[in-house]
Amino acid sequence: MLQSKQVAAAPAGLLTAAMIMAMLTVSSVLTASAGTMSVQVKDVPVRATPSFVGKVTGTLAYGDQVEVQQTQGAWSKVVGAGASGWMHTSALSAKKIVLAAGQEHAKVAASGDELALAGKGFNSDVEAQFKAGHKDIDFTWINRMEKIKIPSAEMQGFLKNGGVTPGEGGAK
Repeated sequence: MLQSKQVAAAPAGLLTAAMIMAMLTVSSVLTASAGTMSVQVKDVPVRATPSFVGKVTGTLAYGDQVEVQQTQGAWSKVVGAGASGWMHTSALSAKKIVLAAGQEHAKVAASGDELALAGKGFNSDVEAQFKAGHKDIDFTWINRMEKIKIPSAEMQGFLKNGGVTPGEGGAK
């Protein structure tokens, strides 16, 4: 009889230990998402929702300091530098970016190749190399399309008129 009580008690003890470990893990993840971060791109839109098609409520610039209040997937809810809302986490750095010369803080910037790799796109050198290897392709229309800029308000109107309600952007 004693043995059956010990066996029955063991899973409950393991369950309690597992629950404590899970709570500690969740707590550390939530804590890690909070803190001061720096904007590491030239300009980044701050949006009302965590989506690339969310309404733009403001803009932050390279070096701006923000407080991360919450993370959701690849998005961070931030406050600072006169803006409040959601921005893609890839535009943030934990390192303090200082624009003044002669300061001791680390300056953080991605190279053109790093940005091209991160965006899975072309930089000017990669594009020139690709064009040289594909002389039979006419890039006129691609060049024109790259210059097209759709204002956020126009995009929002298009989505609304089409009955499109995008979910969380950037999430898989």
